[in-house]
Amino acid sequence: MTTFHYPLDDYCVDDFIRLAADHGQDRFGFVVTPNTDHLIRFHDDATFRSAYSDATYILQDSRVLAHLFRLTKGVNTRVCPGSDLTQQLFSKVITANDRVVLVGASAAQAESLRAQFGLQDLRHHNPPMGFIRDPDAVEACLQFVEQSGPFRFCFLAVGAPQQELIAQRLKSRGVARGLTFCVGASVDFLTGVERRAPLAMQKMGMEWLFRLAQNPRRLARRYLLRGPRLFALLAATHVTIRQPRVSRPATKAVAQLVTPGTD
Repeated sequence: MTTFHYPLDDYCVDDFIRLAADHGQDRFGFVVTPNTDHLIRFHDDATFRSAYSDATYILQDSRVLAHLFRLTKGVNTRVCPGSDLTQQLFSKVITANDRVVLVGASAAQAESLRAQFGLQDLRHHNPPMGFIRDPDAVEACLQFVEQSGPFRFCFLAVGAPQQELIAQRLKSRGVARGLTFCVGASVDFLTGVERRAPLAMQKMGMEWLFRLAQNPRRLARRYLLRGPRLFALLAATHVTIRQPRVSRPATKAVAQLVTPGTD
């Protein structure tokens, strides 16, 4: 079995939203938040690995993986769940006048975000199902993001691997400016389309079980059939912690965004 180097950046939510808040709109970057399904895909799909290698930040989304890496690899990584990160960005960082781009989710969800956070400049595009296999639909999505820039943040909520591939294409084309997040179902949680697990289950690493109970028809294959492959792949996973990126000097306003120790 081939061994793959699996890179991670060691940030908690509080630390990372400071970096995100200070990213600016004169350069492009994109953030991926790997979970257990992503690790399996990382082993199976060279294209997916390529997208990860181009990511500006790779944040540990999964408490399950964090526990397994500590037990089997002796590697300690802080957890930065994409759903928590998305919620904190909208609640603590994004202002009413910031330009925000949302790819995926429904028009009703976009309106819910506008109303919930008082957003005055939210640009929304919802590509068709399976769009990643349609070159015209992919091009339309890329052009929408590029023409909406520069933006403060772009949220790609079209699921893996589509969102990571779109983010990589945006980087390679060199037109888009701003920080882009591959956030999966985070917008569904934020707008109430899906319920998150109780906090106690999240901290125990059992959020997957809550999601499975909520939607067994859609998630049974992922968690019960595909998921157990994770344990066989751990031996072929070499976890590496990347050196922290140095952000620009934070403004006083950015420094006051988060109260230390709340994550």
